[in-house]
Formats: sequence, structure tokens, C-alpha cells
Amino acid sequence: MDISRVDLNLLVYLDVLLRERNVTKAANHLGITQPAMSNGLRRLRDLFGDPLLVRTSEGMTATERATELQPLVRGILSDIEQAVHEKTAFAALESQRVFRIMASDYAESCLMPRVLRRIRQEAPHVTLDVLTPSDVSFLDVEQGRLDMAINRFDKIPQSFHQKTLWTEYFACLMNARNPVLKEPFTLDTYLDASHIWVSKTGFGVGVGVNPKDVQRLGWVDEALSLMGRKRQISVFTRHYQVAMLLAEQHDLIATLPSRAAWLQKDNPNLVVKVPPFEIPPFELKMAWSPLLQHNTDHQWLRRLIAEVAEEVDEEFVPFGAQFESAEAAYGAKAARIQHSER
Repeated sequence: MDISRVDLNLLVYLDVLLRERNVTKAANHLGITQPAMSNGLRRLRDLFGDPLLVRTSEGMTATERATELQPLVRGILSDIEQAVHEKTAFAALESQRVFRIMASDYAESCLMPRVLRRIRQEAPHVTLDVLTPSDVSFLDVEQGRLDMAINRFDKIPQSFHQKTLWTEYFACLMNARNPVLKEPFTLDTYLDASHIWVSKTGFGVGVGVNPKDVQRLGWVDEALSLMGRKRQISVFTRHYQVAMLLAEQHDLIATLPSRAAWLQKDNPNLVVKVPPFEIPPFELKMAWSPLLQHNTDHQWLRRLIAEVAEEVDEEFVPFGAQFESAEAAYGAKAARIQHSER
């Protein structure tokens, strides 16, 4: 195909159509008439030899070809935007920008206070708006309505940019007078105790928990299920801070990310223990829209968050080594068992 004969404005149409999945909304976004957008969709279908968007009971649905094209088209347009816009440095001291960041309760506790401290030092007039996962959707991130999402992600759209901030292990937090501490902390004594469950957070509005649905209970219960074991959960909560407060006040165990437990290291009422079984670690990541990749304000924010995460990671090492070494020991034990069974 001769590229000189292709109307490249059609790529702009396609980019908006695949975001909005609605011809009228796409037309309004670009400031053109609905018939003009419909004509553009017809030309796009001819160009790619594919219907691209198909009407279903759930509205306009992208075809497989359209799904493949979306990140490619977004990348092309992002590069063009970078080329034609004048690049000016972010004036941190004078900026009055509002940065909107989605952070899980865990990330908000372990990372955001230090991020805010650095922002106050470098950009005192900048405002930070921290949202919860249930406040936003992947579409909000993709369209740049949200500057950053910081969380543990099961899945993430291919078009997103992302960076791992740290790898996280698990810890057990409990009252210093918890009866479980009268005996060696083993898997059996762990399972004899009562527990606090904390939601693994994701995008969208949360729903109630079914205690019998292990696959939806998350990392800790899935790990126990693989061993054919199950813990007794007395409280379900969506907030790590609440879990830590409940662990301090009752004879309950909260199994939570080790950096969350680290926040309580100087609390004389709480004891931190290494879990007596293997729980796979996870990665805390920040993710952002390709629309913001070349934005200088956003580049400043990404650099600041990454630097703060590195500082937290370095300070955490002495406390966190016990959990990482335990994970390595469990992994080595599993490898020996598998080898002996061959």
C-alpha cells in the first residue's frame, strides 16, 4: 500500500473510536458531525478490510484486529504529538498543577506520605489528589484523566507504560499478648488462630466476599489452598490500616505485605512474624497512559515517585531481609521435594 494515498487523519478517528466505542461520542470529542464520523468509520473499515467495531448487546465491541491496532495507533499518535509540541521543562517551584494518583490502601500507607513530603519540598504549590481503586477504571488511566495508578495488577492493558517500584513479601502481624505466641509459630498454630482478611485491591467498585470462594480471596488463601489447608477468617476488611488496628486490639492475625507491617515496627503492642508457609511475592507497580509518556510534568512526577520508592526500599532492607530469606528457603525446600519425587 502506498502510504501517501492514505488519509492519516483516519488514525485520529480510529484512536478516538476505539476509546469511546461510540460513534456519536467520538464525533463530539473531535468536534465533527455524527455523519462525518460514520463516514470515517466506513473508510477505516475499507482501509483495514475489517469491521473494527461491531454492534452487540453491550454496545459497540472492538474486533480482534481493532484490539491489535489500538496500542499501535496510540503509539504512532503519541510520537507525532511529541514531535509537533514544543517541549518545555516542568517549573516545579511555580507549578500549581493537580496530580491525580490512584493508590491502593497499602501503597497509600507505605509510599504516599514520603511522596507528598518530596512534592512539598520541590513543588510547594502542587496539589496531590489520591483516589482509591474503586474510584477509577482502566479507561480513566488510558484517557489521561488519571495521572498515575499505583497498585499490584493482575492484568494491565498493553498500551500502558509501567514501572515496578519494588517486590513485596508477606508478614504476620498480631497483638503481643496473642495466645498463639505461647507456642512455636508453626503452620498448625497459625491455622488454629483467627484471622483478618484484607482485600486485594483492583479497579472498579468492590463487592461482598464469599468466604468459600478461595480463588477470589487472594494470595494468602490461594497459597493455603495449594497445601489443602484453610484458615479461619473472622473479619473481612478492605483497608490495611484497619487490619493493623484490629490486630492490635484483638487476638487476631493479620497477614499482610511486609512493608505495611514495617510501619508498625516500633509499636510495642504488636509483634511481627514470618509466615510459617510460602506465600508468593508480588510487585508494586506504577502505570500510566501513553498519552502522558512525553509530558514533562508527568516525567517529573514519575522520576520523583521512582526515587522515593528506591529510598523506601533501601531503608526497608534490614527489616525485610527476614521475609525474603524465608521465601528463598521455602522455594529451596520445594525444589528439594520435587527433586526427591523424580
